[in-house]
Amino acid sequence: MADEHGPVLDRIAAMPGYEPGEQPRGVGLVKLNTNENPYPPSPRAVDAARAALEGGLNLYPDPSSTALREAASACYRVPVDNVVAGNGSDEVLAMALRACVGQGGRVVYTTPTYSLYSTLAATIGARTRELAWPEQLSDEDSGDGVPEGLAEAAADADLCFVCSPNSPSGRAVSLEAIAGLARASRGLVLADEAYIDFGGSSVIELIGEHDNLLVTRSLSKSYSLAGMRLGLGLGQAGLIDALAKTKDSYNVSRVAATTGQAALEDQKWMRANAERVIDTRERVTAELRARGRRVPASAANFFWLDCGREGGRPVFERLRESGVLVRYFDNEMLGGGVRVSVGTDEQMDRFLEAVGD
Repeated sequence: MADEHGPVLDRIAAMPGYEPGEQPRGVGLVKLNTNENPYPPSPRAVDAARAALEGGLNLYPDPSSTALREAASACYRVPVDNVVAGNGSDEVLAMALRACVGQGGRVVYTTPTYSLYSTLAATIGARTRELAWPEQLSDEDSGDGVPEGLAEAAADADLCFVCSPNSPSGRAVSLEAIAGLARASRGLVLADEAYIDFGGSSVIELIGEHDNLLVTRSLSKSYSLAGMRLGLGLGQAGLIDALAKTKDSYNVSRVAATTGQAALEDQKWMRANAERVIDTRERVTAELRARGRRVPASAANFFWLDCGREGGRPVFERLRESGVLVRYFDNEMLGGGVRVSVGTDEQMDRFLEAVGD
């Protein structure tokens, strides 16, 4: 008698899939829901992509993405053996779980946070422990960016995810807090720094002190390469070697690797774009607070808007009707607000007009 799920594992059939932000097909919407950079990537990166497209697509890419990793090595001042490249930082997260967490292993993280963590853990049959931390959605907690009890939970875990700055709050975690987690944990501490170029302190400088610390970086946000799917993992050589064993054989395309290398080599362009986003974020959040809105301090290219009595869904729907798309999360902890990506000044002015007082 056939299993009701056929060849599919029960846990995969039962688990919810990751739900990405809406990618509208229509035109005219101001898209502030998926934390994309509103500004274009470096012209050097665009030229590199064009050159890669014009020749060599019939050949496999370098399986180790050596030139990309060398550019990252120079950028972040770490040995090239301390870097692994991924098809987006999401793939590096998956590598870490494959390398460090077995079926039935323990994964811990705070919530709310990036929902892919729970999805990836479920795919390998890991057990998860979520520490509720709603205080991050307000300015009431003036701690170091982690809730009480996380170090204790991490001590017994195979992997502890720490997103800094965190989504959807935009709250950054201090270098000292992540160092404390690495000291306390017997397993891997993964510092997800997808948004770090918009604020917060990177912990890359700590990887030489902790063999259980992995830092992930994304080229989707500050480098404006979301369409390329490029990410990096940085850690001690032994850890990186283990992760590389779990990646897809040719996981980064020739075009993506070449484009990413050029983007990393143009730090001036990236920083200028990031500063534009930061300036706009600060202007818009100050204006919202002046209107009496509650907006926690953000170190990312988005911010959390508390919608008060009205609630997140009505605000989301009203903004969408006005041509502005933000992110609404349909769950108890996040239903009272929306996450707003920072767009251009013109886009954010449309948002401010649509959201009203």
